[in-house]
Amino acid sequence: MRKSLDDEADRGVLSEHERRRGGVRASMTGVHVVLFVGLVVAGLGPILWLAKAAVTPTQDTLQHPFELWPNGIDWANLSTAWNDVHIDQYFVNTLVIAAGSWLFQVLVATTAGYALSVLKPKYAPILNMAVLATMFIPAVVLLVPLYLTILHPPVIGTSLLNTYWAVWLPAAANAFNILLVKRFFDNLPREVFEAAKTDGAGPFRVFWSIVLPMSRPILGVVSVFAIIAAWKDFLWPLLVLPDPAVQPLSVRLPAVQSQTELDVFLAALAISTIIPVALFLIFQRLFLRSAGLGGAVKG
Repeated sequence: MRKSLDDEADRGVLSEHERRRGGVRASMTGVHVVLFVGLVVAGLGPILWLAKAAVTPTQDTLQHPFELWPNGIDWANLSTAWNDVHIDQYFVNTLVIAAGSWLFQVLVATTAGYALSVLKPKYAPILNMAVLATMFIPAVVLLVPLYLTILHPPVIGTSLLNTYWAVWLPAAANAFNILLVKRFFDNLPREVFEAAKTDGAGPFRVFWSIVLPMSRPILGVVSVFAIIAAWKDFLWPLLVLPDPAVQPLSVRLPAVQSQTELDVFLAALAISTIIPVALFLIFQRLFLRSAGLGGAVKG
């Protein structure tokens, strides 16, 4: 037993004995430091520079892009971007679009994953293959038929253009989220479901009282994916929301760039990154530990 543990510990590029040597340990520490600094500069650097540029006058940004406020901080950039460029209105529009997309994606992903993984009807394998097959269709191929469907939707007969439903409904059917949730549900202990059915719980009660409380990790992952995708989506909102009054930040910011001072535009960009950065800070442990993608509940 001791030997197997030692063998497992020695697995890797360097063995435990080699790591104890001074030269190897120093070189490995240097490599780790260089990699860490490189990742910080590549990942965090642009965000920090944008935050600095958002409160820096245009001339200072152009002449001294990497200096910290050589002529002072201009906090008025934020208020100008918020009020004069109407970032407040576009920010609210983006929040509404992201919230609706999140709600419908979570609803469809959880119910479809529950049906394919737990209920398992006879035609479940066919549905599973059909959902998987949609991932191989390029999104650009679906633009025209999807746009025509939004323009002349069946049953209701009223165009959905310039309504948020035109963004929410197509975003709901996300094959990746459905398969991700199904994979998580496959790893949930079946003994709990059988015990609940024995006690008289129906499919809806099992889903609401047992499956959903056990699925918080995967719900967090899907939620972040849904909100980030809705926040950065450009082409589809541009097509179905031609009215500037209902367009999100991703569509309006490129449109107002040519009419806005550089410092004010950078302030608007900084404001638009608040929600994605906040989501990462809130759910960073969920991503770093890969919660919800592999194991499920044990015990």
